Amino acid sequence: MTEQQEASEDALMTRIGQAVILLHAGDREEARNRLGDIWSELGEEGDSLHRCTLAHYMADAQDDPADELAWDLRALSAAEALGDGPLVPRGFYPSLHLSLADDYVKLRRPEAAKVHLARARAAAAALADDGYGNGVRAAIARLERRLAAEPGTGPGPRPFPEQSP
Repeated sequence: MTEQQEASEDALMTRIGQAVILLHAGDREEARNRLGDIWSELGEEGDSLHRCTLAHYMADAQDDPADELAWDLRALSAAEALGDGPLVPRGFYPSLHLSLADDYVKLRRPEAAKVHLARARAAAAALADDGYGNGVRAAIARLERRLAAEPGTGPGPRPFPEQSP
């Protein structure tokens, strides 16, 4: 990769990061607009890591759960396109599957949510024992409890070992 390509990719990640800052500050519409502009430039065939990152955050900027699901599916597809090489962000998978599970809960599709919760839990083994990893594991457990509390959705959650009584 040339220095010019690396600088261009760094600039792209900076722009994505700036849009994410807007999203986290509560300006969902502007974040969505900026991420949409970047997606148009990047395209469906752009760098998989960039597409994964952008789609994951674009999902969070959506108002409609069906749109959120579509973007989370794009993020997962882009992550899978990275293959098994050294750039595969294994720590992404728990969060990606957790997001999909949450989307399916919002869309009242508990069986699909359970599938992605199981995948999130399985992928959580790749997470470090740090703030991020612990936060994702806690979010998985919360969504499992929420889903289990809904009538007709099946057995209760299985706690992570560190959360067992």
